[in-house]
Amino acid sequence: MNNDSIPGLARWGHFHRSARIILSLCFAAGLCGCAGGAVSQQFAATTPHDPGGGGDVAARNKSVVRASFDAWRAGTGGPFDLLAADATWTIVGRSAAAKTYRNRESFMAEVIRPFNARMRVPLKPTIRRLYADGGTVVVFFDASGTALDGEPYSNTYAWLLDMVDGRVVRATAFFDSIEFNELWARVRPK
Repeated sequence: MNNDSIPGLARWGHFHRSARIILSLCFAAGLCGCAGGAVSQQFAATTPHDPGGGGDVAARNKSVVRASFDAWRAGTGGPFDLLAADATWTIVGRSAAAKTYRNRESFMAEVIRPFNARMRVPLKPTIRRLYADGGTVVVFFDASGTALDGEPYSNTYAWLLDMVDGRVVRATAFFDSIEFNELWARVRPK
């Protein structure tokens, strides 16, 4: 079975590659209650493994993202340094920040800087799983820190990062909206 054998699926090849990665992440984390073999085999059969050619693209992207998380944990940089100036960042769900940000600066100004201004101790990430398939990297991680009011903040995230030449050009983020909203409403940025 290929993308052309299902009407309209060829247009959604990128979506299905990302969906396959998310499903793999869910199965690995034990988040799905169904047997994943048939589903993941269907996605594997309908999407190319590395549409950009050369498996080293995925390995390089994975390495760049891992290094950015190491820098974030050390307090010397982070994954937002990888964002291209015109990168889009979509926060999925119903959090106070959920929407698509059309460029790096709008995302940083509306979400990251105000979030960091609410923290006494910055977030430190711990990667649970890191996957790469061609130009897409999926990071499943926990992050915790301390808010200005002294209360702990902990959340679990899944980010899909579409990369070109080592830069993130499109990101989609999933996290616990309730935890985020509680912090956003409770703590005023300094």
